[in-house]
Amino acid sequence: MNTPHTLDIKDYIVFLIYFIIVATYGLWIYRKKRAKTSDSKDYFLAEGSLTWWAIGTSLIASNISSEQFIAMSGNGFKMGLAIATYEWMAAATLIIVAVFFIPVYLKNKIYTMPQFLSQRYNGNVAMIMAIFWLLLYVIVNLTSILYLGALAINGISGLNIDLCMYALAFFAVVIALGGMKVIGYTDVIQVVFLIFGGLVTTYLALDKVAVLNNQHGVIEGFNYMMSESNDHFHMIFDQKNSNFPSLPGLTVLFGGMWIVNLNYWGCNQYITQRALGADLKTARSGILFAAFLKLLMPVIVVLPGIAAYVIYLKGGFQTEMLGEDGVLNPDKSYPVLLNLLPAGLKGLSFAALTAAVVASLAGKVNSISTIFTLDIFKKKINTKASETSLVNVGKITVVIAMILAVIIAPFLGIDKKGGFEFIQEYTGFVSPGIFAMFILGFFWKKTSSNAAMFATIGGFMLSVVLKFLPIVLSLQSLISFGFSTLVVQKDGTSLYEIPFLDRMGFVFVICVIAMVIISLLDNKRGIASKGLEVDSKMFKVNSGFTAGALLVVGILVALYTIFW
Repeated sequence: MNTPHTLDIKDYIVFLIYFIIVATYGLWIYRKKRAKTSDSKDYFLAEGSLTWWAIGTSLIASNISSEQFIAMSGNGFKMGLAIATYEWMAAATLIIVAVFFIPVYLKNKIYTMPQFLSQRYNGNVAMIMAIFWLLLYVIVNLTSILYLGALAINGISGLNIDLCMYALAFFAVVIALGGMKVIGYTDVIQVVFLIFGGLVTTYLALDKVAVLNNQHGVIEGFNYMMSESNDHFHMIFDQKNSNFPSLPGLTVLFGGMWIVNLNYWGCNQYITQRALGADLKTARSGILFAAFLKLLMPVIVVLPGIAAYVIYLKGGFQTEMLGEDGVLNPDKSYPVLLNLLPAGLKGLSFAALTAAVVASLAGKVNSISTIFTLDIFKKKINTKASETSLVNVGKITVVIAMILAVIIAPFLGIDKKGGFEFIQEYTGFVSPGIFAMFILGFFWKKTSSNAAMFATIGGFMLSVVLKFLPIVLSLQSLISFGFSTLVVQKDGTSLYEIPFLDRMGFVFVICVIAMVIISLLDNKRGIASKGLEVDSKMFKVNSGFTAGALLVVGILVALYTIFW
């Protein structure tokens, strides 16, 4: 099954149509917006402009990128449907964010995450985290999305990787310069291409699997996949499964997976920004819509990986799936599948992948611009800056951040550091402390600034200690701890460690306990805490939202019951 990594003229035509549609629509939105009075909140948040469907699709467009298409599909090849827990648990998490998090932000007129920290704790905590988030977003997130996206497109089209990177960066900057309103509405088109193109790829991948059994069709392909790779259709691993350290059993339902998702969807400027410019009802409806879309994502990004695994199992892709070192590389599964598509359809899937990368880049660079402009420039550099100046600074920041990402991305070795699992693990070094700081800041008025500072610094240090402590002490006698095993087999050798999802859970619990103790001591010494305005009435939802939320939960229960 050797396939050329090139695009046909029909593919370029399909891609050009996609580009023209997005660019034209974005320009129309931009000109329509310019006809009205524009200020910094309109530029960064599209205040009062995004509809529920624009918010929902923008959330998904910003979240789905090469990380999912390439790395999560690779995990589908390696471990199967279980990796879909990141998507399906996110659907449940979005409901919690809509009910409990968004009302707090909107009621207290919070537009950025550093603003929340300043308003709830103090300026020092806010400034430290603003700088930290900027560094994380530029050096880790923006570069990863850009470079992995360029690698994926290079693998499909054969175009020079530097050219791919420059083109993606330019396209994203053009969209981002229009502000959140342009990003939000062009994301609707991006998601249409993303979902439609992704479903086409899944359809053809399953049909290719069916052909292995002398049949045709999606249902036949899916049934054959289940019969030939039944081990790839279990959501909960037991301790004997070699993938257990990545997804340690019930932890995905009751442990660290909640911290991963609640921190990402509820305490992340990059994500929450989409809903912070809307009223509560619109924001909640948009987030609920995103939850429904999340249920669909594994069909687009995980099933193709399993399909590639079955084809490989039956003798296909024997050379295409090898990395430069001659070793099987699961992250190649999605690009390899795309190269099987006929001319025209390959262009559609190519557009879907490009849409996912560009939308994520535009959303990320807009968040970088928002944090720098509103939380650093306006507060520390020019406190009297006009609204026009703030918008101009935001646009300049967009360009500078993307240029920095283009320059440094090739030197970080991003393509050699693994895929989705690696990103999740090393993000997990900081997310437990940050989430503890946010959740206590929301709902416990006695939480002090010193406690928040401990969560920021101490949470990271605890994560590092728990990462290496079992290795240093060689804790061979500790076969299990909580829901996880401490024994991990790598290359025939024994490595003792706490699986990162469990480690996140332990760090979060320790941070919460320590924050409570520090806050009580601070309160005893008369150190005042600044609580937010929280009213139980804020958390009431309408009947339509309740019905939608129950439907999402019901689908999740059914999925986990069927594929347990």
